Amino acid sequence: MSSPKPANMRFLVVLALTGLCLHAQTEKFNHANWTVTADRSSVSPGGAVVLKLQANIDPDWHMYSLTTPPGPIATTIPVVDSPAVAQIAVFEPPPVRKFDRYFNADTETYEGTQIFYARVQLAKDAQPGPVNVTLEPRYQTCSGTSCIPPRKQKVSVTLNVVPGAESDATLIPAGYIEAKPGVPAPATSSTSVQDANLAGFLALAFGFGLASVFTPCVFPMIPITMSYFVGQKGGLSQAVTFCIGIVVLFTGLGLLATIALGPAGVNHIGANVWVNAFITLVFFIFGLSLLGAFEITIPSGILTKLNSASGQGGYIGTLLMGLTFALASFACVGPFMGTLLAASVTGGKLRPVLGMVSFSSGLSFPFFLLALFPAWLKKLPRSGEWLARVKVVMGFLVMAAMLKYLHNVDDVLGTGLLTRERFLALWVVLAVATGLYLLGFMRLEGISPDSELGVTRLLLGLVAIAAGISLIPGMFGVRLGEIEAYIPPATSAVFGNPTANPDQLVWMENDLEGAFAQAKAGNKKLLVDFTGDACTNCKWMKANMFVRPEVASVMKNLVLVELYTDRSDPLSESFQKLEAEQFKTVAIPFYVLYDSARNVLATFPDRTDDSAKYLAFLNTPAKAAAPALSDLPSAMEGAPFKSLDGAAFSTAAWKGKFVVVNYWATWCIPCRKEIPEFNRMQSELGSKGLEVVGISMDEDGAEAVRPFLKQIPMKYPVALGTGTIAPLPVTVLIDRNGKTIQRFEGLQDAGSIRAAVEKALASS
Repeated sequence: MSSPKPANMRFLVVLALTGLCLHAQTEKFNHANWTVTADRSSVSPGGAVVLKLQANIDPDWHMYSLTTPPGPIATTIPVVDSPAVAQIAVFEPPPVRKFDRYFNADTETYEGTQIFYARVQLAKDAQPGPVNVTLEPRYQTCSGTSCIPPRKQKVSVTLNVVPGAESDATLIPAGYIEAKPGVPAPATSSTSVQDANLAGFLALAFGFGLASVFTPCVFPMIPITMSYFVGQKGGLSQAVTFCIGIVVLFTGLGLLATIALGPAGVNHIGANVWVNAFITLVFFIFGLSLLGAFEITIPSGILTKLNSASGQGGYIGTLLMGLTFALASFACVGPFMGTLLAASVTGGKLRPVLGMVSFSSGLSFPFFLLALFPAWLKKLPRSGEWLARVKVVMGFLVMAAMLKYLHNVDDVLGTGLLTRERFLALWVVLAVATGLYLLGFMRLEGISPDSELGVTRLLLGLVAIAAGISLIPGMFGVRLGEIEAYIPPATSAVFGNPTANPDQLVWMENDLEGAFAQAKAGNKKLLVDFTGDACTNCKWMKANMFVRPEVASVMKNLVLVELYTDRSDPLSESFQKLEAEQFKTVAIPFYVLYDSARNVLATFPDRTDDSAKYLAFLNTPAKAAAPALSDLPSAMEGAPFKSLDGAAFSTAAWKGKFVVVNYWATWCIPCRKEIPEFNRMQSELGSKGLEVVGISMDEDGAEAVRPFLKQIPMKYPVALGTGTIAPLPVTVLIDRNGKTIQRFEGLQDAGSIRAAVEKALASS
């Protein structure tokens, strides 16, 4: 057999070293640690004992269940090297089950610390004395960007075989199921940060609906409406129908808002000057209405027709009565509903609809409750001045909320008119005015000259005044904690001025190339903050997370740059496009950590109040540079790859080409995500001298790869690798001279690899 030609040998040397170097790192990537204990130390021959296995999974990583459907590699817990064991049954806790579009199937995963149980039955002829029982969990771990090939870890426990000893007294906890292949476990769900934010928004919307009940337009209608149900057959079902009418009307308004905005419009609508100006105007008009300046009413002709239609009785009549009630109460309900609807458009395309469902549910809930317990109707307080007081106080609150959106307009336009001092001064005035009104010093609707000052009104008035006074220090630069995200930043020497405070973080603004140059010159890591003028969570992070001593001490050693994506100028649009193309999101805040060579080390989405988690992101270590071909010892020569038919994989076609080698596996979700872009790169850049090749690291080799390629075609050569590489995916760029010029570990944005390839092709 002839020896490999030098040109081919060069490629083989590079590829072999790449695989072996990565293989050497594999032991660092277990990401799960197993321990085992027994419920008792003694067991009789033929008896059973329950073993408790604990798996500690690293943060931000997950492990697949024992019963996960085909696609990812399921966890297994077999007995090994234990001839005294006759049988084993493994029980697993309920995993999180959700659809994974890259596997086109539901997957089951575990995170954090998980407990498994194994009921082990010994052989009847087990000899008395100590017996070692060894289990060997085999598991695959993945993060959002990387997957580790299946790992094995042996764990052992020593039992004492004693004739007549007790056995199998421990019960498997409720909720656990026996892990049998092909039988899926019950699904559970987890709540993300966005889900939590949505839950808070819906709770607020429901509260707005309940508050609307206690207004002069709605509260007096309760006994009148309930008397209608008494005269109808099926009072409870009629009440439910009435509530449905209210929900349908307001949900329809939310749906109209969603259709008008469209899915693209809601992503960055919070930064649009015109939208924020419109919301400010809505808040201002409704605030004045609540304060008693005027009433917003529905044309009487519409109400007359609906009222006439509802008089026909039956469920249709009751449904129409609900619509009529909702429209008739608009004078008081409109400000609550309009305020909520305007605020909801900045939170996502479904929030207007969900917000109105929650709002209308809160508004109709008392009617449903009174239909169940009609005796409560007699215990309701009578209408009076207190209803008007609720409306006026809400008017002050709406005017205060209006300033937040006015600040967004001022911030985006950069006028600087609504400074921190002026903003807080207006909040102080509104809070104090609320207190003075409640105490009877301001004569507005709801408090007559002869009204007696009760204890409740006195306490609420004092609380409002105290709240206003507590804001005054913020006008002089003192930080105000959680509300910093909703107010303009301080510019005084006390807070926020880098020249006055040497420990203050210094951020570059909208100068990504300058930041990269500074990082390279100082050999520092670079933190990119995709942010926005109207992004509340962005401001919260800057005011409450970055100032924490443990976080600030790390960030001071980084190059920091803010990229604004919500402005209307071309530069912001380019940053928004960069975030979308490279990281598949336009959400802000979004943080990216680079090393000095422009390699992405880690990303961090959304706001967090967990400083340890954010510190872990900031402290992501830089990757070691890939060795050059000249550094390779001659002993590394040889081809570790085979074609799918088992023959040696030839690299002869690569001579003089730029080669992209992608290490992947069929069970690796991040690997699957990258395949479409590699297909496009091969099709579009192949004529320019690019060769893409995929090296499968599947243990089952061609048996796993062939059916996979029928489902997800790879339009470039695919070979089989040997050994283990972790984490996957790994992509290596090799220039026309056979030199490794760059290596990417973990899921990469398609744009980053393509940009490196195009740059190298242009310079070669």
